[in-house]
Amino acid sequence: MLFGKLLPREGNFFEMFNQHAERIIEASRAFAQLVENYPNTELREKYNQDVDNAERAADRVTDEVNRTLHQTFITPLDREHIHSLINTMDDVADLIQDCADTLYLYDVSHMTEEIHSLTDLNVRCCERLRDAVKLLDHVADAKVAEAALKTCQEIDLLESDADRVLRGAMSKLFREEPDVRELIKLKAIYEILESVSDKCEEVANVIEGIVLENS
Repeated sequence: MLFGKLLPREGNFFEMFNQHAERIIEASRAFAQLVENYPNTELREKYNQDVDNAERAADRVTDEVNRTLHQTFITPLDREHIHSLINTMDDVADLIQDCADTLYLYDVSHMTEEIHSLTDLNVRCCERLRDAVKLLDHVADAKVAEAALKTCQEIDLLESDADRVLRGAMSKLFREEPDVRELIKLKAIYEILESVSDKCEEVANVIEGIVLENS
C-alpha cells in the first residue's frame, strides 16, 4: 500500500495538451498576420518573431510532457498515445515555423491568393485541433466522445480543402509563372503550407484513436 502511494500518478497531461494547442494557435495566427502584412518589412519581422516565440513555447511544453511521462507510473491515457499526441502536435508548431522561415530564406516577392487561402485553412485546422484536444479529458462521456470525433472529421475536411487548393495552385503556377526561380520558390511555399494541414490531420487521427479506446 505504501509503495502504491509513493508511485508518481497521472501528471497533468490534459492541461499540458491544452497549453500546447494554444501555442499552436498563437503560431498559426502570427503566421497569418505575417502573410497579411508581408509588404511591411517591420511588421513582417515582428510576426516572424511571434511565430518563433510560440514555437519555442510549444517545445517547452513538449519537453515537459515527455519528462512527466518518464517520471509518471500511472497515466490517464495509454503512454504511447500521450507520446504520439504531444510529438505530432509539436510537429504542427515546427511546420508553421518552417513556413515563416521559408518565406524569409526564399525572399518571396509577394503573397499570392493561394498562400492566403492555404494560410487561412491552416488557422482553421489549428483552431479545430485545439477544440478537439480540449475534449480529451472527458471522452468517457459519450456525448463528448461524439463531439471529439466530429471535430476530427472537420479537420479531415479542411485538410481535403487544402489539398484541393494545393492542386489548383500547382496547376496555375506551372501554366502562368514565367520566372523559373519564382516558380521554384512558390512551389516550395505551397507544399510546406499544405503540410501543416496534413500534420493536423495526423493529430486528428491520434485523437480519434484515443477517443475510441477510452470512450
